[in-house]
Amino acid sequence: MAKKLAHDKTLFTVVVLLVALGLVMVYSASAALTGGGASAGGPGGNPFFLKQAVAAGIGFVALLSAMHFDYRRLKRPAVVYAILGAAAALLVAVLFAPVHNETHRWFVLGPVSFQPSEVAKLALVAYVAYQIDRKGERADRPELLVPVGLVVGIVCGLVMLQPDMGTAVLLGTTAVAMLFLAGLPWRLFAGGATLALPALFFLIVSAPYRRRRLLAFLDPEADPLGANYQVQQSLIAVGSGGLLGVGLGNSLQKLHFLPQPHTDFIYAIVAEELGMAGALAVVALFGVLLWRGIAASLAAPDVFGRYLGLGLTLALGLQALVNVSVALSLMPTKGIPMPFLSYGGSSLVVSMTACGVLLNLSEHA
Repeated sequence: MAKKLAHDKTLFTVVVLLVALGLVMVYSASAALTGGGASAGGPGGNPFFLKQAVAAGIGFVALLSAMHFDYRRLKRPAVVYAILGAAAALLVAVLFAPVHNETHRWFVLGPVSFQPSEVAKLALVAYVAYQIDRKGERADRPELLVPVGLVVGIVCGLVMLQPDMGTAVLLGTTAVAMLFLAGLPWRLFAGGATLALPALFFLIVSAPYRRRRLLAFLDPEADPLGANYQVQQSLIAVGSGGLLGVGLGNSLQKLHFLPQPHTDFIYAIVAEELGMAGALAVVALFGVLLWRGIAASLAAPDVFGRYLGLGLTLALGLQALVNVSVALSLMPTKGIPMPFLSYGGSSLVVSMTACGVLLNLSEHA
């Protein structure tokens, strides 16, 4: 058994920096929504900041717990199936919860909300890693592809029913990427993509709001006050920042021009207030996180740890990539938050838990 080492201090530092930056940006981006300027009432008068700070505290507890919880316990069948079953049960139960923002994505109890699809990310990555470890690293075997495909299809289907196509595609892409890294042949990968693309296209065009988003992406100049309004305001924010930004707290787009600036489009506010320098710094921090996450995964002493780490790292990286791409109009608009930065307690706690697992992996290199 490999000797237990100290955790990856670089990875830990990056997580702390991203969480701290996220708290600052949530406070700044949500200031106008509280009825005042960036400093009106101070942090104590901003409910978005307070909720995010509480989530950050819970997240650090989860991170430290995951750091000291031996990841190898997760590959016990009773544990991995219990986590997967709990996530699936929550995804079913949320479909019967009251509608919130015209969807069934959250359990809402007073000021507290919880999004089950975030937990599903951890559960699905652990399950796929367990199956790869159990069936061998060759990913072209039916005894691996069938159970993984069945479970991924069920989980993604439940998320689609909320509806949340962005998260469903993110979950499916992460699982396929894990299988590809485990040796999924190109012919199977290409064949699956050939079948999946028409299905995705049908899902997009069958829903009016998804169809509007796709058409708006294909013609960015059309309907600037309708379907293209949010992304146009995002691009204005990014362009207004210049090299060094307009200054922390001085964003104009957050003053009811850019809708929901503290959630899915917070990267645009980062670019406006901190400029290209700040926006690239965020990208660089995620680059370091990916580098250290991949390094910890590849150095894991067993197959399960390797793919568990790679899956979690891929999930965080893909989520950040999609969020930045949407803010820069490189992809159609999707409701995918920026890990660590966007307002949302479920996303923050799950992202920090995932990093806790990566830190645990780094101790067993």
